[in-house]
Amino acid sequence: LDCKLPDMDGIKAAREIRRRFGSEVPILLISAYDWSEIEAEAKDAGITGFISKPLFRSTLFYGLKPFVDGGGAVEQIREEKRADFTGCHILLAEDNDLNWEIANELLASIGIELDWARDGQICTEKFEQSPLYWYDGVLMDLRMPNMTGVEAAVAIRAMNREDAAKIPIIAISADAFYDDVKRCLDCGMNAHTSKPIDLQELSSLLDKHFRQYDLERG
Repeated sequence: LDCKLPDMDGIKAAREIRRRFGSEVPILLISAYDWSEIEAEAKDAGITGFISKPLFRSTLFYGLKPFVDGGGAVEQIREEKRADFTGCHILLAEDNDLNWEIANELLASIGIELDWARDGQICTEKFEQSPLYWYDGVLMDLRMPNMTGVEAAVAIRAMNREDAAKIPIIAISADAFYDDVKRCLDCGMNAHTSKPIDLQELSSLLDKHFRQYDLERG
């Protein structure tokens, strides 16, 4: 069910479906809105799960898979493909406290140590002041005060230090349409992944770009 529908929205529709047909059939809500803002009302209406917009094959697959085989295969796939990033240092530019806490908890589970920058300007300053090759990557929100993620990426790439041109910079943003992704790549970022964070997708991106970075820095 889409969250925003005319006449009767997805949550109201779910409540009516539960009233008429019971709780056996899973109901998933699809929305571009933050799940945390609607979670309590959705669960109260009988919503079983949530998939964020825009839809990607990976998020759709992992969103639906648990209701096909109980989720066992999904967890097996996640464990098999999850890389070990123990000891890796990443600089995260994110102005939202809750998003930072979620990212820190998720990435700590795969061994990553995060440093937090509350906006793009602080991110560039932290990177500039860090020892050469201290950071293994930068995760960049796009919409931030003082300096956007695009502006911060451009500033990092322009720095006169050996690692500035090589370090992986990955955008993490709810802005995930073609033009948004293209803008990130055009400004010097290596990749783009959407919010909310899909740990499997992000860890695959990090593994790919960390390997390349290791080769380039010897």
